[in-house]
Amino acid sequence: MAFVSGNIIASQRDILGLPVCDLGWADAFTFAEEVAGMPFGQSVIAFLDAENGNRMVRDAEYRAVLQRQIVLPDGEGVDIASRLFHGRSFPANMSGASFVPALLTYMARPMRVALVGGDAATLGQAVETLRRHAPWHDILPIADGGFAPAQSDEIMERVRAAKADILIVAMDGPAQETWIDRHVGPGHARLVLSVRGLFATLTAGVPRAPVGVRRRRLAGLSRFMRAPNLAAPLFLYHILRYRLSGVSATRGSAATAKAGSL
Repeated sequence: MAFVSGNIIASQRDILGLPVCDLGWADAFTFAEEVAGMPFGQSVIAFLDAENGNRMVRDAEYRAVLQRQIVLPDGEGVDIASRLFHGRSFPANMSGASFVPALLTYMARPMRVALVGGDAATLGQAVETLRRHAPWHDILPIADGGFAPAQSDEIMERVRAAKADILIVAMDGPAQETWIDRHVGPGHARLVLSVRGLFATLTAGVPRAPVGVRRRRLAGLSRFMRAPNLAAPLFLYHILRYRLSGVSATRGSAATAKAGSL
């Protein structure tokens, strides 16, 4: 399976039956910048971590949603899966919380960046953080995540009116990718970034793991030990079960994704 966009060509790795792009940081930034600057079309970037990986195993509709999006790896669990299935780590493990600020720094051309999600206070603080971080971009708070489902189309009309180049959706719910799939379309920005919990991370300043731990690629285990939850061991269980099943991912005609194809 291959991912193609302009001059960017990357293979995709089977992670629990989902093709996940193995772009490095530089190529991922180049691709995102290319998409955001296009005059038409739209590409949605999502991040696969243990939580939404577990969800797609039990929810066929959610898996289908992710297959329509461009998926990047997020977290030690996904990297463990890559080493088990493919014998090597991903070139980069891009947590959404790290990817978005770095991408905005990388983009020298001013962009209109619309934000949806978080509670009102968190959204406001995230806007100020991003404005200080990359002041040449126009950061546009559209709506916090407290709106009713029936208001979704109204929220997206605000995004359209804002003439956004980039839309960042950072809701707290585990199915924000499904919300994007249902309500976000061409005319609502060329690049859509689905990054659960981003705004809270920007305002809280979540500490990174110690350097020595990161170098051994055990940052995920370090976080798990500090704040145990069931997502990580359950994801590992799914990885091992899938590994033993011998099943591989198939996408048919969707094996190649192109920028601006939506």
